Amino acid sequence: MSNQHVDTGKKDYVKGFILSLILTAIPFYFVAAQTLPAAATYAVMFGCALVQVFVHFAYFLHMETRTDEGRWNFVSLMFTAIVVLILIGGSIWIMWNLNVNMKM
Repeated sequence: MSNQHVDTGKKDYVKGFILSLILTAIPFYFVAAQTLPAAATYAVMFGCALVQVFVHFAYFLHMETRTDEGRWNFVSLMFTAIVVLILIGGSIWIMWNLNVNMKM
């Protein structure tokens, strides 16, 4: 019974690794080949990065909301994300205000 769980875990890691490689190779190709306009290349890069974040959450960090432990992990992740966004946004706001107010 425990071997089945280990095999399923290995399969998930392999799937996540392959998806991560694909989601990394796609932007590298479009940047190196320069086949798309710059805006489209940025959109492809951002899209692949966003999908890759969810792949990492699902396959490597095992973020799931089906169990109590998974829900608390998700709540912790959201709290951390909100704090980081407040810190980054506040820092940018302060730097922008300093830049505007220092010009004479």
